[in-house]
Amino acid sequence: MKLAFTHEHHNASVIWSKRDLLDWITDVFEAPAITIKPHCTTVIRQHVITEFQKEGWAQDVKIDQELGLKVFAMKEDLGFQLQTGNMSRAPYDLLKLQYLFQSGKIEGAALAVPSKACANKIGDNIANAERICKELIVFDRVITVPILVIAFE
Repeated sequence: MKLAFTHEHHNASVIWSKRDLLDWITDVFEAPAITIKPHCTTVIRQHVITEFQKEGWAQDVKIDQELGLKVFAMKEDLGFQLQTGNMSRAPYDLLKLQYLFQSGKIEGAALAVPSKACANKIGDNIANAERICKELIVFDRVITVPILVIAFE
């Protein structure tokens, strides 16, 4: 696995840079030992979990007790989501991050997803960075949280 590209929404890289975490967050996806192939999402997720735990990020943070809604990880005023599943889940990730931002719980976020080519290798109808980036442009006034989209392949 390697970093394919990043896309910033509402100047997200500035927020990650101010906290000295921009290089760290992108380096998480430089993992040459992980081979992209069908159904490799468990290995990807475990790698990301391990890297975030090493840096003291809270995992599976509940944002609503009644519904059981969670974000992948949070640390101080940053939120993070990893999406390696169905494309229909990506808008929920954006909504959860937007909710945290509107609630004053985070100042910025990152969403890591496979590139389109990588998603096609993993499975059918997997979320992909190219589509998410296009949707963020369309919904620029709706999704206002600064989000760094991290595409890996």
